[in-house]
Amino acid sequence: MRREVLISDDKTVDPSVQQKILAEVDAEVRQAKARTVESVVDAVLGAEGLIVDAATPVTADVFEAVDSLQVVGRAGIGVDNVDIDAAESHGVTVVHDPAYSVDEVATHALALLLAVARNVHIFDRQTTDGGWNWKEGRPIHRLRGSTLGLVGFGKISRRLAAMVQGMGLDVLAYDPYVPDHEFAHFDVEPVGFEDLLARSRYVSIHVPLYDDTRHLFDRAAFEQMRNDAIVINTARGPVVDEDALLTALDTDEIAKAGIDVMVSEPPDESPLLDREDVIVTPHTSWYSEASRRDLSKHVARDVARVLAGEEPRSPVNTSVAWL
Repeated sequence: MRREVLISDDKTVDPSVQQKILAEVDAEVRQAKARTVESVVDAVLGAEGLIVDAATPVTADVFEAVDSLQVVGRAGIGVDNVDIDAAESHGVTVVHDPAYSVDEVATHALALLLAVARNVHIFDRQTTDGGWNWKEGRPIHRLRGSTLGLVGFGKISRRLAAMVQGMGLDVLAYDPYVPDHEFAHFDVEPVGFEDLLARSRYVSIHVPLYDDTRHLFDRAAFEQMRNDAIVINTARGPVVDEDALLTALDTDEIAKAGIDVMVSEPPDESPLLDREDVIVTPHTSWYSEASRRDLSKHVARDVARVLAGEEPRSPVNTSVAWL
């Protein structure tokens, strides 16, 4: 009997690539855009495999309702939209791609940092409107000699650290799950969260969304930051309390922000979109043609391994707190 695998969205994966790989284990691919628990259950009924992006909720109710499910492939690194405990209790394997888009996200974080620091968006809007005035972007401060604080010190943060050290930035990092000797290997100073906030002109966020990271950047966090600080978020929208961010910008507690992820995507008339001290990109830091192709292959191959009764190469490691 032929197996079925449901792909919930084709934003981050190429279904044609995945179909070729899954056909090797006699699996047929179906597609459906499922964005609610009810629609996920309806779409995946009878399927043995499910491949999802960040917007598809795979809750305990899904595992309870679909007893045919053997494997969930999360097309990405983070698994905050998948109930891992429920999957385990129902005997469902969850796989992901821990090396997904490391270069892309690190590069995008750097691009946002540079664009905000150099007021590229302000100069672009001005010249597009017919202006030609360098003073419109004042003040701009020299990058070299400043401090970048990395919140989370996984693969993406480490790649970003290597990029900016060549520009003369000092790098701090906060990650309570990484031993000190690993920071030293990358010439990065390990610090506590409050110390990082107080010392860093630039703060780049690279943590997954868990209970202990939701609203990690709240009113108290912004109050501890430098008033010339720039915050970059390419991680998850809810890590930042957007109301607190707006207040911090309005009261000059921080200077600017570069955002690729938001609480609601797409955002619904967010006041963050109309500010000259904020750059917003549409959750695109993951993207390159190569990252989309590589992710499609990696996740499909691991899903195929599970369906064939083999061990996957990238099961979700529940012992790692911050992936």
